[in-house]
Amino acid sequence: MSDAERGEFQFDTGHSTLAIAARTLTPDRAYWPHVWGIRGQSNADTMIKYLGSKKRLLPAIGAICDALEATTALDLFTGTTRVAQELKRHEVEVTAVDTARYSTVLAQAYIATDERQISQPDLSDAITLLNELPGAPGYFTETFCVESRYFQPKNGERVDAIRDRIESDYLGTALYPILLAELMLAADRVDSTTGLQMAYLKQWAPRANKDLALRMPALLEGRGTAINGDARTVAQTLGQVDLAYLDPPYNQHRYFTNYHIWETLVRWDAPAHYGIACKRIDSRDAETKSPYNSRKTMPEELRHTIAAVNAQTLVVSYNNESWVSADELLDWCGQGREDATLLAFDSKRYVGAQIGIHNPHGDRVGEVSHVRNLEYLVVAGDRLDVAAAVDAVPGTFEQHRRAVI
Repeated sequence: MSDAERGEFQFDTGHSTLAIAARTLTPDRAYWPHVWGIRGQSNADTMIKYLGSKKRLLPAIGAICDALEATTALDLFTGTTRVAQELKRHEVEVTAVDTARYSTVLAQAYIATDERQISQPDLSDAITLLNELPGAPGYFTETFCVESRYFQPKNGERVDAIRDRIESDYLGTALYPILLAELMLAADRVDSTTGLQMAYLKQWAPRANKDLALRMPALLEGRGTAINGDARTVAQTLGQVDLAYLDPPYNQHRYFTNYHIWETLVRWDAPAHYGIACKRIDSRDAETKSPYNSRKTMPEELRHTIAAVNAQTLVVSYNNESWVSADELLDWCGQGREDATLLAFDSKRYVGAQIGIHNPHGDRVGEVSHVRNLEYLVVAGDRLDVAAAVDAVPGTFEQHRRAVI
């Protein structure tokens, strides 16, 4: 390992400073073939762009799963299902949970669906039919292509036509969530944003000029479950799993508003909207707001959620720019468990944090203070299991602090 890959530094956890020996996480393409698609293609275009993506942590999470020989797992804040899909690739039966309706559709398509139970000819025929539909302007086009500029009108018209046909022809079938998920991915490939739907680019992104097209999905074999619900409430109802993974929201940014277009695309309810971003009017309702997006309520909600999880081994991801310190996180994860160890990964911040600060009109009005942060993984459980999991992780930071109960 080169000097550039290893170094000694300190980071502030909020209450204490921990010494860390750093080894940069550099996933090896040959060693981690499941991270890559068929014929060596990256899976980057099989996920919607998403704040807090854990793509860089997949090798570590996969290694932990293998070391524990897990057969059941819980992904409690599943989002795009990226981690849940990784666990399913390791032949684990995964339960994927989220409050977002669009996330539940993704989980129904990629986690709850067993590829062996889907007729590939029927799926191919459905995608061909949908791709051949002419555009038909409707709510989606008017709202997200005319009143705002998230998509070119030609693609908005295709979304309207395809979404209507999915609802009329496939509702109640096994293909419904798959086709809906693939429409979401197709739209994401031709949008004009930085990955958040709180604003759109002042000038069209080059990808926005491309034609929207659905693709045949890479479904996974195996069983799984998709649940739409509150994390703590659902966790209290589930039996024990071998491995539980939690990736809670970190700050005030709400996923309901950050990805309001996907919520509308899935619900297909043509809601009233407001503002330049054309956000759903129910974004203002209390029931669409989360305790995780308030500095006052987030820490206690996370602590109670961690306590509600019934798992042999618990893995929680977080970072050093959030409202809970590393010490607190270690303490909460360690309650009732023999060991809790924190791993840290040097990482680029999401793209929206790297392009500067802009006003609502798209004018740059400030510079970002930094473009990198530390991503945390806390592994908690029986002492031997934690040791095996940590030892299996490639290229991670070595943790010099353990909370032993």
